[in-house]
Amino acid sequence: MLLSGRRILPPGMKGNESAADLIDQCFLAYNAGRLREAVQLFTRKMLASDVTVGISLAGALTPAGLGASCIVPLIEAGFVDWIVSTGANLYHDLHFAFNYKLVAGDFRYDDRHLHEVGVVRIYDVLLSLDECLIETDRRVQQMLVRPEFQGRLTTAELHHYMGKYAAEAEEQAGLPHVSVLAAAYRCGVPVYTSSPGDSTIGMVAAAERFRNSQLVLDPLADVNETAAIYYWSKQEGRRSAVVIFGGGSPKNFVLQTAPHVTDILEIETKGHDYFLQFTDARPDTGGLSGATPQEAVSWGKVDPDRVPDSVVCYIDSTVAMPLLTSYALTRCSKRPLKRLFERREEFVRQLRDEFLRRHGSSPQVSE
Repeated sequence: MLLSGRRILPPGMKGNESAADLIDQCFLAYNAGRLREAVQLFTRKMLASDVTVGISLAGALTPAGLGASCIVPLIEAGFVDWIVSTGANLYHDLHFAFNYKLVAGDFRYDDRHLHEVGVVRIYDVLLSLDECLIETDRRVQQMLVRPEFQGRLTTAELHHYMGKYAAEAEEQAGLPHVSVLAAAYRCGVPVYTSSPGDSTIGMVAAAERFRNSQLVLDPLADVNETAAIYYWSKQEGRRSAVVIFGGGSPKNFVLQTAPHVTDILEIETKGHDYFLQFTDARPDTGGLSGATPQEAVSWGKVDPDRVPDSVVCYIDSTVAMPLLTSYALTRCSKRPLKRLFERREEFVRQLRDEFLRRHGSSPQVSE
């Protein structure tokens, strides 16, 4: 039995292999083997019609072009149903919608010189302080003072409204679909950020408080909304999948939906059905970024019966995401859009009603 697995005897390369064929035929061991397992898990199980797919995005992914090249096509193919991202990824996504340049540079440049000439570096990506960052800040400020932003919003609502203007900017510039926020707006994909103050979008919103802006972001509503999406995805035979790029706060926010429902609201569920992570974080340092799906079982985040349907691939997301995207678009047909943004209130009502049915409307007070 131990020697009954697939024989490692790949065909010689001919130079005309597709990315999908290359992965299937030649990614046979070590982290290449895990990457093959990852993309096959994604395409063979996660993309079933009854599975709701949430992704988390951490690390500087959109500045590297992964929004335009990968995330937008995944959204438009119906392969992503909801998103939790760092605010920074969404802010830098707007550069693409506004047609501001990011260029490939060199990580060995003299950063003192870059600062003197107004160039900002994200490892080997370069952008202008004045012509890209400051101009994006200005346009975000112009967005956030509009009437639809004046009030208490979830971050999904904030990003939906921003996505509308990003989509308009794309169209006016004659661009192809390059913006994650614009694609999410068009496809009804809710986009959350777990720490809205921790980005330039949050800083601009904070500055507008000095001008009496009425914008208030409600992170507690985000907690209930994302939990409601998870709860809905576990009803009537449906299943829930998470794809984690990097780690950090977005990883926890997408996973905590399960213990929020089970432990806090005391509505029994078994956890997410499928877990796929691309990370360079080690599990032995105790950080959440490197925590394994097996550890997540102990927290009720992952269904213990579905751990075999979990893959952790220790690889840079900038390598993994294009390969996953190409593989999925090659091997799978598009899925109908679930358009979960438009159903958020329905899902929250469903979760609230079940909670109140079980526990009543008055909090229990211990004596």
